[in-house]
Amino acid sequence: MSAAFFLQKACMPGKHVNRLAVGLLAMLVLLAVIAVPGAAFAHAALITTDPGDGAVLAQSPTQFSLTFSEPVSPLVLTLVQPDGTPLQLTAFRLSDRMVEIDNPQTLKSGTHVLSWRVISADGHPVGGAVLFSVGAPSARPAVNEAVDWDLRSAIWIGKVFLYIGLFLGGGGAFALAWLAQGGHSGQRFVIAAILCGLVATPLSLGLQGLDALGAPLARLAQPVVWQTALDTSFGWTVLIALVALGLGLLSLAGRSGAKLFALAGLTGAGAALAASGHASAAEPQWLTRPMVFLHGAGIAFWAGALVPLGLAVRRQPAKAGSFLRRFSRAIPFVAAVLAAAGIVLAVIQVQTPAALVGTAYGQLLLVKLVLLVFLFTLAAVNRWKLTAPAEAGETEVQRRLVRSIGIETLIVLAIFGVAAGWRFTPPPRALAIAAAQPASVHIHALKAMADLSITPGHAGPVAASMVIMTGDFGPLDAREVTLVLSKPDSGIGPIKRSATKPGDGSWRVEGLIIPVPGRWMARIDILVSDFEMVKIQAPIDIRP
Repeated sequence: MSAAFFLQKACMPGKHVNRLAVGLLAMLVLLAVIAVPGAAFAHAALITTDPGDGAVLAQSPTQFSLTFSEPVSPLVLTLVQPDGTPLQLTAFRLSDRMVEIDNPQTLKSGTHVLSWRVISADGHPVGGAVLFSVGAPSARPAVNEAVDWDLRSAIWIGKVFLYIGLFLGGGGAFALAWLAQGGHSGQRFVIAAILCGLVATPLSLGLQGLDALGAPLARLAQPVVWQTALDTSFGWTVLIALVALGLGLLSLAGRSGAKLFALAGLTGAGAALAASGHASAAEPQWLTRPMVFLHGAGIAFWAGALVPLGLAVRRQPAKAGSFLRRFSRAIPFVAAVLAAAGIVLAVIQVQTPAALVGTAYGQLLLVKLVLLVFLFTLAAVNRWKLTAPAEAGETEVQRRLVRSIGIETLIVLAIFGVAAGWRFTPPPRALAIAAAQPASVHIHALKAMADLSITPGHAGPVAASMVIMTGDFGPLDAREVTLVLSKPDSGIGPIKRSATKPGDGSWRVEGLIIPVPGRWMARIDILVSDFEMVKIQAPIDIRP
């Protein structure tokens, strides 16, 4: 019997349930739209590039560099030349958060696009492009930046069915083995959910590979797609999930060891979630990964028991009492652990209340919280109002309990849709890390050179640090250093600040305010002696 059939039959009156189902379906569709934004975001964020975006170079560079907010692994690096010819860049070096890329040839005059795609520690791919010119700017070469809506939709759907397999399937197998203890109500549904998971899990791996490489769905069968996906942390999630689903299926075979298999399957559901993802990659790892594991295992326990319990109460009310009693005794403790783990993860990921409404991640969390309020309210009513009369055999109360369980299941499915949407949204924690990174530029002239860093590298209150050297990398004992910032295209005149020397070899400017983001011209005036002033300058990009 399908879940839709059970929900339709179990929930009365029918018209109200149908309205609820339509409402939740509409919410899922909305979440699907949210989950396919115009640009992909992940944990890692690009901080600085060399050449800088929009830079005009006098000659062809020998190498490029990309610096991210966390260590990454390059997937696809392409240089699109002014005539639109792509050049694959395969020689690169990783140094902490920096990717140094060799340029294999002398570039022609004109505008070039350095297109990059990397995988971050949480297993999510992120990509972008840097535009620069050699000699003089020309027309921008054509680069395909269209969003692959079909792929994004497939990734979201695959994630939802992965959750159905792990939580409704694996969790359902645990409920049948440990709570129902031999009852067969809901076994077909649980098997169907596990089979859905067994199909969706490997398919999600292939979709991950396509997303990592920026490839279309037509390339799904190519071995490089699957190998690329296996090399990401999501590969571990898939492998653990397949084992967990297989153990859940074994527990339903009626052989000895069913309880052990079911327990291992439930444990695997939590471990699969903890192996990759935004929350699992967050610091401190000793806290976040166990919290994700407990959260996932708690969801599997609760959600997995719903359909088997509802079918047992509906079909065999006389025999469902022990099942209902065991579940009602355990669920307060499970709900407490689930809520505590969720709160800890939300605090780590969101950090500030403003991020709840100011970021896509926070908005999805608010939707989830609203659904959870309804879910916990129904669960409380079921536990303290309906369970005892239903165990006593009151037929009308049993019907109300079945209806309530059906509604809970619909809400759980909607929550799965919200959680799948997080695959495409960066947590505020990651955005804050990226925003706190400095904007930096190396300025090199014949008589002097400087490394300038502005921290944080976004508009607002900042501090500037400068390391001054001679043009041949020797020490330069300057008498005075002044930082001058200007943005002529916004009508912002020179902002001059004298630097101090704290004694660590650098020059600093404190209490500096950069009013707007964008490309600023940074000039450093270096007083070498009473008779010599050296001025060097370069553009620097300030983030919003």
